[in-house]
Amino acid sequence: MRDYKWLHEFCLNRFGSAKALEAMLPQPRSDAELRALSDDRYLSLMSLRIFRAGLKHSLVDAKWPAFEEVFFGFDPEKVVLMGAERLENLMQDARLIRHLGKLKSVPRNAQFILDVRRERGSFGALIADWPASDIVGLWKYLAKRGNQLGGLSAPRFLRMVGKDTFVPTDDMVAALKAQDVIDKAPTSQKDLAAVQAAFNQWQAESGRPLCQLSVMLAHTVNH
Repeated sequence: MRDYKWLHEFCLNRFGSAKALEAMLPQPRSDAELRALSDDRYLSLMSLRIFRAGLKHSLVDAKWPAFEEVFFGFDPEKVVLMGAERLENLMQDARLIRHLGKLKSVPRNAQFILDVRRERGSFGALIADWPASDIVGLWKYLAKRGNQLGGLSAPRFLRMVGKDTFVPTDDMVAALKAQDVIDKAPTSQKDLAAVQAAFNQWQAESGRPLCQLSVMLAHTVNH
């Protein structure tokens, strides 16, 4: 596995200057900002990620105001009371994406958020307090306790809310294979641990957040 210096120099050459490189890199939210984000916004973004999966994002985003309306602004205390009959009725609402399994995930994840609130004070506290050095552990936690948050949904949701994370996109996986970190898409605990260790090393060398390292690494793949 090559060190961060190689990664930085490669990206400088690809983008032409340090200014151009920095301009395309994401910035994570601070712990204080993650704590300040309300539980209804976490539920909205979690649901948005779930409905985006497998669909054109712009299509889902255009319908999201209607989702905000029918799910009470994603207030988890209200959403959790929505029963099966109400969700079935939403299948007749042409303003929505009528996927019953995904519609059912909203009150289930509202309950998840309320459970975390009781345990930690707020969902934002969970997200803010979880160390980036074990971000794959947070993916596992979300997938286990949440609904429809497996696969890439957990890391993509975290990227959406601004939590520092890498996302194992096809390009990033290809880059990790080229660096001999893994030999296939990381789904096993062993492979995920290897990816986390590699990112922890690059972060220690560079001081950069995981999300920036993830984007930089993806750009080392030639198309």
